[in-house]
Amino acid sequence: MRVGDLVVMPLKSTSQIAFGVVTRPYWFNADDEPGWRHVVSVDWQRTDVPRTAVKQDLLYSLGSALTICTITRNDGQWRLHQLLETGVDPGARSAGETTEREGGAAAGKQIDDGESESTGPDTDLERVGKDRIHRYIEENFAGHRLSQLVAKLLEAEGFTVDTAPPGPDGGIDVFAGQGPLGLDSPRVIVQVKSSPSPVDVNVVRALEGVVGRQGADQGLLVALGGVTQPARREMRSQFFRVRVWAADDLIDALFRNYDKLDKAVQAELPLKRIWTLVEE
Repeated sequence: MRVGDLVVMPLKSTSQIAFGVVTRPYWFNADDEPGWRHVVSVDWQRTDVPRTAVKQDLLYSLGSALTICTITRNDGQWRLHQLLETGVDPGARSAGETTEREGGAAAGKQIDDGESESTGPDTDLERVGKDRIHRYIEENFAGHRLSQLVAKLLEAEGFTVDTAPPGPDGGIDVFAGQGPLGLDSPRVIVQVKSSPSPVDVNVVRALEGVVGRQGADQGLLVALGGVTQPARREMRSQFFRVRVWAADDLIDALFRNYDKLDKAVQAELPLKRIWTLVEE
Protein backbone atom coordinates (compact mmCIF):
# COMPACT_ATOMS: atom_id res chain seq x y z
CA MET A 1 0.00 0.00 0.00
CA ARG A 2 1.63 3.22 -1.21
CA VAL A 3 1.03 6.89 -0.55
CA GLY A 4 -1.82 8.06 -2.77
CA ASP A 5 -3.49 4.63 -3.06
CA LEU A 6 -7.27 4.58 -2.71
CA VAL A 7 -8.46 2.45 0.22
CA VAL A 8 -12.04 1.15 0.35
CA MET A 9 -13.24 -0.45 3.59
CA PRO A 10 -16.72 -1.93 4.17
CA LEU A 11 -17.80 -1.00 7.69
CA LYS A 12 -19.48 -3.79 9.64
CA SER A 13 -20.63 -1.35 12.32
CA THR A 14 -22.74 0.79 9.97
CA SER A 15 -23.27 -1.34 6.81
CA GLN A 16 -21.71 1.51 4.83
CA ILE A 17 -18.44 1.89 2.95
CA ALA A 18 -15.52 4.18 3.80
CA PHE A 19 -13.20 5.69 1.18
CA GLY A 20 -9.79 7.12 1.98
CA VAL A 21 -6.32 7.79 0.60
CA VAL A 22 -3.06 6.41 2.02
CA THR A 23 -1.00 9.26 3.51
CA ARG A 24 1.81 7.16 4.99
CA PRO A 25 2.75 3.57 4.09
CA TYR A 26 3.12 0.77 6.62
CA TRP A 27 4.90 1.62 9.87
CA PHE A 28 5.23 -0.06 13.25
CA ASN A 29 3.85 1.93 16.19
CA ALA A 30 5.64 0.50 19.23
CA ASP A 31 3.81 2.90 21.56
CA ASP A 32 0.34 1.44 20.91
CA GLU A 33 -1.24 -1.66 22.43
CA PRO A 34 -0.39 -5.09 21.00
CA GLY A 35 -2.68 -5.83 18.09
CA TRP A 36 -2.80 -2.15 17.08
CA ARG A 37 0.85 -1.60 16.24
CA HIS A 38 0.83 -2.43 12.52
CA VAL A 39 -0.33 0.83 10.97
CA VAL A 40 -1.11 2.34 7.58
CA SER A 41 -2.12 6.01 7.85
CA VAL A 42 -5.25 6.89 5.85
CA ASP A 43 -7.11 10.15 5.26
CA TRP A 44 -10.74 8.97 5.38
CA GLN A 45 -12.56 11.26 2.96
CA ARG A 46 -15.99 9.59 2.89
CA THR A 47 -17.28 7.17 5.52
CA ASP A 48 -21.01 6.92 4.80
CA VAL A 49 -21.41 5.68 1.22
CA PRO A 50 -24.38 3.26 1.28
CA ARG A 51 -23.85 -0.24 -0.10
CA THR A 52 -26.86 0.34 -2.36
CA ALA A 53 -24.81 2.91 -4.30
CA VAL A 54 -22.58 0.05 -5.52
CA LYS A 55 -23.60 -2.32 -8.32
CA GLN A 56 -23.79 -6.00 -7.49
CA ASP A 57 -20.67 -7.14 -9.36
CA LEU A 58 -18.51 -4.63 -7.48
CA LEU A 59 -20.16 -5.62 -4.18
CA TYR A 60 -18.99 -9.18 -4.86
CA SER A 61 -15.42 -7.83 -5.07
CA LEU A 62 -15.82 -5.85 -1.85
CA GLY A 63 -17.18 -9.00 -0.20
CA SER A 64 -13.82 -10.76 -0.35
CA ALA A 65 -12.95 -12.70 2.79
CA LEU A 66 -9.31 -11.61 2.42
CA THR A 67 -8.07 -8.97 4.86
CA ILE A 68 -6.57 -6.94 2.00
CA CYS A 69 -7.13 -7.42 -1.71
CA THR A 70 -6.83 -5.37 -4.90
CA ILE A 71 -10.01 -4.76 -6.94
CA THR A 72 -9.17 -5.27 -10.62
CA ARG A 73 -12.02 -6.84 -12.56
CA ASN A 74 -14.92 -5.10 -14.27
CA ASP A 75 -13.16 -1.71 -14.31
CA GLY A 76 -13.27 -1.80 -10.52
CA GLN A 77 -10.49 0.69 -9.76
CA TRP A 78 -11.96 3.46 -11.93
CA ARG A 79 -15.46 2.82 -10.56
CA LEU A 80 -14.25 3.05 -6.96
CA HIS A 81 -12.66 6.43 -7.71
CA GLN A 82 -15.99 7.54 -9.21
CA LEU A 83 -17.76 6.42 -6.04
CA LEU A 84 -15.36 8.50 -3.96
CA GLU A 85 -15.95 11.59 -6.10
CA THR A 86 -19.68 11.29 -6.84
CA GLY A 87 -21.14 8.65 -4.51
CA VAL A 88 -22.44 6.73 -7.57
CA ASP A 89 -21.15 3.57 -9.25
CA PRO A 90 -21.38 4.19 -13.03
CA GLY A 91 -20.67 0.59 -13.96
CA ALA A 92 -17.83 -0.69 -16.13
CA ARG A 93 -16.80 1.26 -19.20
CA SER A 94 -16.47 -0.35 -22.59
CA ALA A 95 -13.01 -1.27 -23.84
CA GLY A 96 -13.19 1.58 -26.36
CA GLU A 97 -13.95 4.16 -23.68
CA THR A 98 -11.09 2.90 -21.55
CA THR A 99 -8.57 2.92 -24.37
CA GLU A 100 -9.63 6.37 -25.56
CA ARG A 101 -9.52 7.97 -22.11
CA GLU A 102 -6.49 6.20 -20.70
CA GLY A 103 -4.54 5.40 -23.84
CA GLY A 104 -3.73 1.85 -22.82
CA ALA A 105 -4.76 -1.64 -23.82
CA ALA A 106 -4.29 -3.25 -20.43
CA ALA A 107 -7.42 -1.74 -18.93
CA GLY A 108 -9.39 -2.70 -21.99
CA LYS A 109 -8.21 -6.29 -21.67
CA GLN A 110 -9.18 -6.17 -18.01
CA ILE A 111 -12.80 -5.40 -18.94
CA ASP A 112 -13.07 -7.68 -21.97
CA ASP A 113 -11.46 -10.82 -20.57
CA GLY A 114 -14.92 -12.34 -20.00
CA GLU A 115 -14.40 -12.78 -16.28
CA SER A 116 -16.87 -11.51 -13.72
CA GLU A 117 -16.34 -10.87 -10.04
CA SER A 118 -18.72 -13.32 -8.39
CA THR A 119 -18.48 -15.90 -5.69
CA GLY A 120 -15.17 -17.70 -5.32
CA PRO A 121 -12.99 -19.28 -2.65
CA ASP A 122 -12.21 -15.86 -1.10
CA THR A 123 -15.79 -14.58 -1.12
CA ASP A 124 -17.58 -13.74 2.12
CA LEU A 125 -20.79 -15.67 1.40
CA GLU A 126 -22.60 -14.19 4.39
CA ARG A 127 -21.89 -10.67 3.12
CA VAL A 128 -22.99 -11.58 -0.40
CA GLY A 129 -26.24 -13.04 0.95
CA LYS A 130 -27.02 -9.96 3.04
CA ASP A 131 -26.33 -7.68 0.08
CA ARG A 132 -28.76 -9.61 -2.10
CA ILE A 133 -31.45 -9.51 0.60
CA HIS A 134 -30.81 -5.79 1.09
CA ARG A 135 -31.24 -5.16 -2.63
CA TYR A 136 -34.45 -7.22 -2.71
CA ILE A 137 -35.94 -5.32 0.24
CA GLU A 138 -35.01 -2.01 -1.34
CA GLU A 139 -36.72 -2.98 -4.61
CA ASN A 140 -39.82 -4.66 -3.18
CA PHE A 141 -40.50 -2.96 0.15
CA ALA A 142 -40.24 0.74 -0.62
CA GLY A 143 -42.18 3.38 1.32
CA HIS A 144 -45.13 2.17 3.39
CA ARG A 145 -44.43 -1.49 2.66
CA LEU A 146 -41.17 -1.25 4.58
CA SER A 147 -43.07 0.20 7.56
CA GLN A 148 -45.40 -2.81 7.44
CA LEU A 149 -42.44 -5.20 7.38
CA VAL A 150 -40.85 -3.44 10.37
CA ALA A 151 -44.16 -3.66 12.25
CA LYS A 152 -44.32 -7.41 11.60
CA LEU A 153 -40.77 -7.84 12.93
CA LEU A 154 -41.56 -5.87 16.09
CA GLU A 155 -44.68 -7.98 16.62
CA ALA A 156 -42.51 -11.09 16.34
CA GLU A 157 -40.23 -9.59 19.00
CA GLY A 158 -43.12 -9.27 21.42
CA PHE A 159 -44.46 -5.75 20.82
CA THR A 160 -48.05 -4.70 20.24
CA VAL A 161 -47.93 -2.36 17.24
CA ASP A 162 -50.04 0.15 15.38
CA THR A 163 -48.92 1.17 11.89
CA ALA A 164 -49.72 4.63 10.53
CA PRO A 165 -51.65 4.66 7.22
CA PRO A 166 -49.89 5.70 4.00
CA GLY A 167 -49.34 9.43 3.56
CA PRO A 168 -48.09 12.17 5.90
CA ASP A 169 -47.35 10.58 9.27
CA GLY A 170 -46.03 13.40 11.43
CA GLY A 171 -42.75 11.58 11.94
CA ILE A 172 -44.39 8.36 13.21
CA ASP A 173 -44.61 5.24 11.05
CA VAL A 174 -45.15 2.66 13.80
CA PHE A 175 -46.22 2.82 17.47
CA ALA A 176 -44.88 -0.13 19.46
CA GLY A 177 -45.36 -0.99 23.13
CA GLN A 178 -45.43 -3.91 25.50
CA GLY A 179 -48.57 -5.44 26.98
CA PRO A 180 -51.83 -6.49 25.31
CA LEU A 181 -52.77 -2.88 24.51
CA GLY A 182 -49.25 -1.67 23.75
CA LEU A 183 -49.37 0.77 26.68
CA ASP A 184 -46.58 -0.71 28.78
CA SER A 185 -42.88 0.18 28.66
CA PRO A 186 -40.82 0.22 26.64
CA ARG A 187 -43.04 2.36 24.40
CA VAL A 188 -41.30 3.00 21.10
CA ILE A 189 -41.88 5.50 18.30
CA VAL A 190 -40.58 4.14 14.98
CA GLN A 191 -39.65 6.19 11.92
CA VAL A 192 -38.89 4.26 8.72
CA LYS A 193 -36.78 5.59 5.84
CA SER A 194 -36.49 3.36 2.76
CA SER A 195 -34.24 5.76 0.82
CA PRO A 196 -30.83 4.32 -0.17
CA SER A 197 -29.18 7.60 0.87
CA PRO A 198 -27.92 8.14 4.44
CA VAL A 199 -30.34 9.98 6.74
CA ASP A 200 -29.12 13.34 8.04
CA VAL A 201 -29.04 14.74 11.57
CA ASN A 202 -32.29 16.70 11.16
CA VAL A 203 -34.28 13.47 10.90
CA VAL A 204 -32.72 12.18 14.13
CA ARG A 205 -33.50 15.42 15.96
CA ALA A 206 -37.08 15.36 14.67
CA LEU A 207 -37.48 11.80 16.00
CA GLU A 208 -36.13 12.88 19.39
CA GLY A 209 -38.77 15.62 19.48
CA VAL A 210 -41.60 13.24 18.57
CA VAL A 211 -40.51 10.78 21.27
CA GLY A 212 -40.74 13.57 23.85
CA ARG A 213 -44.09 14.92 22.66
CA GLN A 214 -45.68 11.47 22.57
CA GLY A 215 -44.44 10.48 26.01
CA ALA A 216 -42.64 7.46 24.55
CA ASP A 217 -39.63 5.85 26.17
CA GLN A 218 -37.49 5.33 23.10
CA GLY A 219 -37.22 6.04 19.40
CA LEU A 220 -36.19 3.64 16.65
CA LEU A 221 -35.02 4.96 13.27
CA VAL A 222 -35.05 2.33 10.51
CA ALA A 223 -32.83 3.67 7.70
CA LEU A 224 -31.90 1.35 4.81
CA GLY A 225 -29.16 3.74 3.71
CA GLY A 226 -27.80 4.21 7.22
CA VAL A 227 -27.14 7.64 8.75
CA THR A 228 -24.55 10.36 8.21
CA GLN A 229 -21.69 10.92 10.64
CA PRO A 230 -23.35 14.02 12.21
CA ALA A 231 -26.52 11.96 12.72
CA ARG A 232 -24.52 9.18 14.36
CA ARG A 233 -22.87 11.66 16.72
CA GLU A 234 -26.29 13.06 17.63
CA MET A 235 -27.51 9.55 18.43
CA ARG A 236 -24.51 8.94 20.68
CA SER A 237 -25.65 11.91 22.75
CA GLN A 238 -29.07 10.20 23.08
CA PHE A 239 -27.66 6.71 23.64
CA PHE A 240 -30.42 5.47 25.95
CA ARG A 241 -33.23 7.07 23.98
CA VAL A 242 -32.70 6.61 20.23
CA ARG A 243 -31.42 3.69 18.17
CA VAL A 244 -30.97 3.07 14.46
CA TRP A 245 -31.58 -0.05 12.42
CA ALA A 246 -29.50 0.21 9.27
CA ALA A 247 -29.89 -2.42 6.56
CA ASP A 248 -27.83 -5.09 8.34
CA ASP A 249 -29.68 -4.53 11.63
CA LEU A 250 -33.00 -4.95 9.83
CA ILE A 251 -31.74 -8.12 8.15
CA ASP A 252 -30.48 -9.51 11.48
CA ALA A 253 -33.95 -8.88 12.96
CA LEU A 254 -35.40 -10.67 9.95
CA PHE A 255 -33.13 -13.68 10.53
CA ARG A 256 -34.04 -13.79 14.24
CA ASN A 257 -37.75 -13.73 13.61
CA TYR A 258 -38.30 -15.24 10.18
CA ASP A 259 -39.86 -18.45 11.49
CA LYS A 260 -42.36 -16.36 13.53
CA LEU A 261 -43.58 -14.30 10.56
CA ASP A 262 -46.86 -15.25 8.96
CA LYS A 263 -46.88 -17.17 5.68
CA ALA A 264 -47.96 -14.14 3.65
CA VAL A 265 -44.85 -12.18 4.68
CA GLN A 266 -42.62 -15.19 4.06
CA ALA A 267 -44.12 -15.53 0.57
CA GLU A 268 -43.33 -11.87 -0.16
CA LEU A 269 -39.79 -12.26 1.16
CA PRO A 270 -38.74 -15.87 0.50
CA LEU A 271 -35.58 -16.86 2.37
CA LYS A 272 -33.78 -20.17 2.88
CA ARG A 273 -31.28 -20.96 5.64
CA ILE A 274 -28.07 -22.65 4.50
CA TRP A 275 -25.00 -24.07 6.22
CA THR A 276 -21.47 -23.46 4.95
CA LEU A 277 -18.00 -24.39 6.09
CA VAL A 278 -16.10 -21.78 8.13
CA GLU A 279 -12.81 -21.05 6.37
CA GLU A 280 -10.20 -19.70 8.79
